[in-house]
Amino acid sequence: MENRNMTTLPNCPKCNSEYTYEDGTLLVCPECAYEWTPTTEAQQEDASAIKDANGNILNEGDSVTVIKDLKVKGSSLVIKIGTKVKNIRLIEDATDGHNIDCKIDGIGGMKLKSEFVKKL
Repeated sequence: MENRNMTTLPNCPKCNSEYTYEDGTLLVCPECAYEWTPTTEAQQEDASAIKDANGNILNEGDSVTVIKDLKVKGSSLVIKIGTKVKNIRLIEDATDGHNIDCKIDGIGGMKLKSEFVKKL
């Protein structure tokens, strides 16, 4: 018989076990003994998300606009404020902070920092 009142708990973020259970305010995995709070998981996802200058989460394929004149390193070109950039690609492990890969009309392929754009 199926119990319809039973809540579905998330899989363990460490080992992906489906046998997690609640212990007070914690979620516990019986297979790897990992313990976490449901809000911790949401905060980690939110912290790893790439956000624009206003704090909006950016996604692959979004369109953004540049909020500041940006000099192109190694050339005399400048990306003007208000320049629209379509179909962005996100770089998750950007060590230098340039976490957006895109093509800008008239300039070509570029990498931008998400702090200098806003989502359209």
